[in-house]
Amino acid sequence: MLKTAINDAVLLRVCPLKSNFLIECLIAWRAEGLTLSTSSNEACKMYDAILTQYVKWRNDDSLGGIEGCISAVQAADPNFVMGHVISTGLELVATTSSTRLDERLSSAVRRTVELANSQDITSRERLHVKAMELFSHGNFPKACEAWEDILLDHPTDMLALKFAHDAYFYMGAQMQMRDSVARVLPHWKPHMPFYLNGLYSFGLLETRFYDQAEKVAMEGLALTPDDAWSVHSVAHVCEMKAELDKGLKFMESREKDWEVTDMLASHNYWHWALFFIEKVKMIMGFSVFRRCKASGAMLDIVDACSLLYRLEMDGVCVKERWQELLQVTRPHTDDHVTLFNDLHFLMVSLGAKETGTSRRLLEGLQELAKEPGDNQQHQLAGTIGIPMCQAMLEYNQGNYGQTVELLYPLRYRMVDIGGSDAQRDLFNQLLIHAAMKSENKHHQKLGRCLLAERDAVRPNSPLTHRLMQKALALQD
Repeated sequence: MLKTAINDAVLLRVCPLKSNFLIECLIAWRAEGLTLSTSSNEACKMYDAILTQYVKWRNDDSLGGIEGCISAVQAADPNFVMGHVISTGLELVATTSSTRLDERLSSAVRRTVELANSQDITSRERLHVKAMELFSHGNFPKACEAWEDILLDHPTDMLALKFAHDAYFYMGAQMQMRDSVARVLPHWKPHMPFYLNGLYSFGLLETRFYDQAEKVAMEGLALTPDDAWSVHSVAHVCEMKAELDKGLKFMESREKDWEVTDMLASHNYWHWALFFIEKVKMIMGFSVFRRCKASGAMLDIVDACSLLYRLEMDGVCVKERWQELLQVTRPHTDDHVTLFNDLHFLMVSLGAKETGTSRRLLEGLQELAKEPGDNQQHQLAGTIGIPMCQAMLEYNQGNYGQTVELLYPLRYRMVDIGGSDAQRDLFNQLLIHAAMKSENKHHQKLGRCLLAERDAVRPNSPLTHRLMQKALALQD
């Protein structure tokens, strides 16, 4: 049963509340300049509990997890605006459902807006409602502007910071991810938990400050060993620098700390599996598939898609796995929440040879691209998303030259589909494979040039060396 009283032994707070929890939660939030418009102290506690679990990437079973705390917030104060903002906002940023298709989610957004308009709430809370509504319409840039407006006056508002971080990630806005955190760091006091290290480290590594990113992440782990996002950042650094042995050793040594973070564990196992693929063309990714089917979380789903696609390009037969994964991805065919998700769903339908599903996904995206409105992802569909989908279709049909013609002009714009450098590297590999397999001599030369470029960026990468040997064999 959900506890009605939460103390410091249960929650390691990410919000800047006073350590002496004899002070009411309501008063503590107000003292930090983050007033919550509710008369319910219990609703504030539950809001705090949700935020804590969100930032820690971990459902706390003793509290009923995030879902249990959301129910408790609603029971404590059904009209608590920020309770609705965080619950609906979390569902939106999960990208597992579209407000175009899910009337329940769309209704939750409208309900939050109506509650805000009917109450005397703070300007900060109104900006939160505005940002959530903008995000629900796919207007990620404007939503981020609203969250940044909050942080300008309230730099310790962790919900605004984390929501903005996630939205920047979906847009591939690397510098914004980094700078958004850098701007608020001076305002965080020593008594506040430093889960900011993982956020800042991730922005640093995505902007190629690898050594600084690793240093910041390790400082975070020294303070909070179960900071799964800092572990994740170090894994990225090792991946981008092709420090495979170091990455393997690090992930193994920290496994007991991060495997309990149920919302990120599968992704960290994915990173661990990438080291194995790079090193010896093998996989230790069973946890990724098991967790993907169990959780239904979008991050877990796209990781499983990516893992299979990489293995298939590397010559591993994964035919039966595609059929398993199709049962998870097919219900999301019409969502079109992010281009990144769409591309990964297409991998599965192509791998499973589900021509109808592949056609439906592409045609749906083409239709939305005609009148995208304020939806930032749909605005990019025509120039980036659809050509990338078409390139994958051509590759699947053995039309390697056409794959190159579609992908090569986009290689410096692929960042706009979102995700991380490590995740998007899949499409760099696709371009290289297509260039090597093309009958066009110019494409073959391009493939060798791309491998030389890759080797310069990631020296000593076994995967690159394998591809170089393959390119030489094809040339002979």
